[in-house]
Amino acid sequence: MPSRVRPRPGTPPHEEYAVTATAAETAKTPADFWFDLLCPWAWMTSRWMLEVEKLRPIEVRWHVMSLAVLNEDKLDTLPEQYATFLRDAWGPVRVVIAARQEHGDEVVGPLYTALGTRFHNRAMDRTRETIVEALEEVGLPADLADYADRDTYDTELRASHKEGIDKVGQEVGTPVIAVPGSDGEQIAFFGPVVTPAPKGDEAAKLWDGTLMVASIPGFYEIKRTRTAGPSFE
Repeated sequence: MPSRVRPRPGTPPHEEYAVTATAAETAKTPADFWFDLLCPWAWMTSRWMLEVEKLRPIEVRWHVMSLAVLNEDKLDTLPEQYATFLRDAWGPVRVVIAARQEHGDEVVGPLYTALGTRFHNRAMDRTRETIVEALEEVGLPADLADYADRDTYDTELRASHKEGIDKVGQEVGTPVIAVPGSDGEQIAFFGPVVTPAPKGDEAAKLWDGTLMVASIPGFYEIKRTRTAGPSFE
């Protein structure tokens, strides 16, 4: 139940109620979201979260995680195609973490959208030129693209990754979402994995369900085999 706002002395009862209602309406549920830029499933889940922002009072806080970091001890045992994908995955997340360190948390979401739209929806090459174009779209310096080949902020990248994984556990990938549980403490899950990203009422219902399962002590997992690939509709 929202906390009651203390009205000014002498406030008429109907105005007192209006003050209380306004406070309730502006209270937002925090949702922390960890993503790797190259994961198409994380991308679709992130688009669902943006849809939910239109329909429910939530505040999405964006964080970088890294499939390259998650799998760096397994590279020698992975299929070569996937190992190559993971090596290529370092560049984009390094650029985003550099943008966050130098320009603040608020640039992470817009930059993710600009880069993800190019990588996934438009299937553009993951080149410096593509990254620069995305940076310029959101008003960030083009030279942030230089960090794709630098380890300058790898400590911060690993810390962001660890924060998400520590909340959810080791046997997961991206995305990771953390929401308030029944006692107000964060509960983190891998997923939800969706294709295509739900819109409208379906998006809202999925969010409501996410909060519902997070409120159940002892709930851990629901899963079924995917029968469709990524759809960026």
